[in-house]
Amino acid sequence: MALLIFIFLLCFPIFIFFIFFPKKSSSEFGFKSYPIVGSFPGLVNNRHRFLDWTVDTLSRCPTQTAIFRRPGKQQLIMTANPSNVEYMLKTKFESFPKGQQFTSVLEDFLGHGIFNSDGDMWWKQRKTASYEFSTKSLRDFVMSNVTVEINTRLVPVLVEAATTGKLIDLQDILERFAFDNICKLAFNVDCACLGHDGAVGVNFMRAFETAATIISQRFRSVASCAWRIKKKLNIGSERVLRESIATVHKFADEIVRNRIDQGRSSDHKEDLLSRFISKEEMNSPEILRDIVISFILAGRDTTSSALSWFFWLLSMHPEVKDKILQELNSIRARTGKRIGEVYGFEHLKMMNYLHAAITESLRLYPPVPVDIKSCAEDNVLPDGTFVGKGWAITYNIFAMGRMESIWGKDCDRFDPERWIDETNGCFRGEDPSKFPAFHAGPRMCVGKDMAYIQMKSIVAAVLERFVVEVPGKERPEILLSMTLRIKGGLFARVQERS
Repeated sequence: MALLIFIFLLCFPIFIFFIFFPKKSSSEFGFKSYPIVGSFPGLVNNRHRFLDWTVDTLSRCPTQTAIFRRPGKQQLIMTANPSNVEYMLKTKFESFPKGQQFTSVLEDFLGHGIFNSDGDMWWKQRKTASYEFSTKSLRDFVMSNVTVEINTRLVPVLVEAATTGKLIDLQDILERFAFDNICKLAFNVDCACLGHDGAVGVNFMRAFETAATIISQRFRSVASCAWRIKKKLNIGSERVLRESIATVHKFADEIVRNRIDQGRSSDHKEDLLSRFISKEEMNSPEILRDIVISFILAGRDTTSSALSWFFWLLSMHPEVKDKILQELNSIRARTGKRIGEVYGFEHLKMMNYLHAAITESLRLYPPVPVDIKSCAEDNVLPDGTFVGKGWAITYNIFAMGRMESIWGKDCDRFDPERWIDETNGCFRGEDPSKFPAFHAGPRMCVGKDMAYIQMKSIVAAVLERFVVEVPGKERPEILLSMTLRIKGGLFARVQERS
């Protein structure tokens, strides 16, 4: 009750201000700003459509960059300008770290893992992960593991759904698949979350989703003191967050303990977690737990998010689905493979149109739609925007995919052809500063190639054997968590192809 009274007393003067004083925008473009409260009224009014609101705003700005004004001297810059993105992520990389302002918000959940650290701590984790992801042995393991998961778990689940005729939550299935895959790949643990005996893994997944959703809401809180007060008092969403994180930590701690115990035996298998355990500067239980959580976030949430939106887009664009099937049929005709046989690495490289279609989906629905940095020193961006020391700056990947200045007048259209070289029919990539779905510069995603292997393998296996139909034509409601999820799931009807 005391907290409610405090919030009322805090908000009442602002409420009176807006009733008796006219609203005046400080800029013809960008986020509207008002005395005392800055740009927060717009955030409050548009929290339910945050990403679409930022697209509307940035597309009106001359350089696709806007200032989100906050009370005090430290402001927030948001940009969808490729030149600014390259400047932040590559040219002046050292000047734009994650920063304490960002890492402190996520520390309860991600600790000091690779996605929530700077400097030496980040570099050591990056170096270890980069080595492991560059090895041929890991690529071969990814291929064999994906093959087993598809044949023994994913396909049987879809066959059962086709037999019963019931709607299935495709997003949930893809998240379970990706979770099993990353746990086997990185920690040599089979959680069997997609099977019938993975109750522990399912409980962890639910807690992980809850924690990721609540902690990401901290960034959109009108006043940071609000969530900090709730955390201090252990009430509301912060209490749920604390309980969810406890479940996540317990699961991750058990993986670390088991891996350390197995490492003492002579016949243990080398994996990503073992690499970190062998590094003396990173083998404390707390750091290893943070590493486990970070890699689960990277391996589960990103690929499942990408594929969920991809399958929805395919249901809206049957002509794209037909072209993918034509490409798969052509590859099978050339290689002599039968339907039901999972493609090998060399066959996946031949899937130029499928690669283009997945990439086009990532352009419109990037798993990480917005990324935030801190400015370590006064800077002027290439478009002339001043960024002060201590200011926050975000590059909006979701908005970048919808900018006419980058992709032309058909920027809103799902068109895989834009990624195909007309001269040879091969996939043609873009500069990461224009398409930063996998980041850019020194923080470029080390698992990019592995992600494409997994996504292309799944799509090929599913489309060849099943017809997937998503009811309705409206875009699903976006759920902003740590990644871009579909609120309520992606329900689809599955039929086996004759």
